[in-house]
Amino acid sequence: MASIDNVRSGQSLANTSRSSTRAEHKASSSEKTNHTSSSDKKDAVSLSSQSKAMGEMQSKLASSPAFDSAKVQAIKEAIANGSYRVDAEKLADNMIKFEKELGGLQ
Repeated sequence: MASIDNVRSGQSLANTSRSSTRAEHKASSSEKTNHTSSSDKKDAVSLSSQSKAMGEMQSKLASSPAFDSAKVQAIKEAIANGSYRVDAEKLADNMIKFEKELGGLQ
């Protein structure tokens, strides 16, 4: 088989008996795999009550909306009529809290 240096210098790769050996090995491995898989072995899985509860919660969350549309509509209306006010101090505190949480993830 050609070395990496031969490939870089533009020489073509030569097929060797190694590739035919691989094909033979693959065929024999395939036969072994087919023989093993035909046995009557069965796998079993059992879920704990906690995992079942988590599955139920996930289903409930997946079926519920991702946001409160009534709250979004109220905020849109407040912005449109000019009555929406931003508490800058609360916003800054929340931004700092968020940054600290992100820092803990790294």
